[in-house]
Amino acid sequence: MVSPFTAELASAAARLIVEEGMEYGPAKRRAARVLGKSTARPAELPDNDLVEEEVRAYIALFCADTQPAELRALREVAATWMARLQQFRPHLTGAVWCGTATRLNNVHLQLFCDDSKAAEIELLDRRIDFDVGSVDGPRNRPIDVLSFAVPCPALGEHVTLNLSILDFDDLRGALRTDAQGRSERGDLPALQRLLDAEPAP
Repeated sequence: MVSPFTAELASAAARLIVEEGMEYGPAKRRAARVLGKSTARPAELPDNDLVEEEVRAYIALFCADTQPAELRALREVAATWMARLQQFRPHLTGAVWCGTATRLNNVHLQLFCDDSKAAEIELLDRRIDFDVGSVDGPRNRPIDVLSFAVPCPALGEHVTLNLSILDFDDLRGALRTDAQGRSERGDLPALQRLLDAEPAP
């Protein structure tokens, strides 16, 4: 059973995620500070499924008139870049994949590469100026994340595209589904099915 504090924290985190485009982890930590529990125990923090429920509820209540078009715009950007980077087996993940993104969210693609530097070389060949960061990846080892701004014609602005560089061997485990049969990521054909199923703008 979820405690009242955990439920309140999930709601506060959801607001930060939607209104500021924050990722789940940082949003939960900031929400805990806002609620005066900067040292909240891990057991008090809501899991991502509960936060996602609150995000969807917040969007339905406050963003129902704008979010679907913004989501589609970001998915179209993702599809464009997945086609351009097809050789690296791109998979879309994050809020744009699961359907909770607004114009404030970044587009997250995971690339499954035989050579970890090949994607960097491809971007250099395309004369793309990108930043290199690092996050924890599978098996708790760091992976590179290449980030750069790309135009989003439907929104009339640029959005940030993050490319997480994974090994080809990581692809098999990445396609597992959760207890509800949902996948955390999808390839270009899967994304195209989502776009085809959405009502026309």
